[in-house]
Amino acid sequence: MFTGIVEELGEVVAIVPGEESSRITVRGAVTTTEAAHGASIAVNGACLTVTDHEPQGGEVTFDVMAESLRRSALGDLVVGDAVNLERAMVLGARLDGHLVQGHVDGTATILERRPGDAWEEVLLSLAPELAPFVVDKGSICLDGVSLTLTRVGDDHVEVALIPTTLQLTTLGRKGVGDRVNVEVDVLGKYVQRLLTLDTQDPR
Repeated sequence: MFTGIVEELGEVVAIVPGEESSRITVRGAVTTTEAAHGASIAVNGACLTVTDHEPQGGEVTFDVMAESLRRSALGDLVVGDAVNLERAMVLGARLDGHLVQGHVDGTATILERRPGDAWEEVLLSLAPELAPFVVDKGSICLDGVSLTLTRVGDDHVEVALIPTTLQLTTLGRKGVGDRVNVEVDVLGKYVQRLLTLDTQDPR
């Protein structure tokens, strides 16, 4: 589990594409300090497993499977890109964001950015199948960042980004047309599943 509070901006230093997967190496001074083989790190909101670790260089490597590449925007990454990094949460730690699994549900495309005095409003597309899981003032995770929805439509959502988010995450760098990873609130997914199950006794 994660909190959606980005610990640092890392950098993609290598990508080795395969037929149905990719091997991605990321550098991050903070999140890699305690990394070990098998550890979980959220990269732009996608929970990835460390398969190789170079502690002196502050680098970790992940094998990204076809399903992750298909469902997320990880396949858009190129060497030199900044990525949001967060280590798995520690049981008993303060939850400053919201419960995030690192299981990307899809992607959204930035449609518009409107700067304000001390914030920026960002309008994003939303796939129809994700629309039932978002509510006004509810939580959403975009590229691994826990955010509050300020406006919700059938095919779009809007968030407001404070200066800290703009400065310390990839959301301050992405422009119109760029894709971001989306994870909707896990509670909404469970509720929908319960409501759609056949409640009749199968016996």
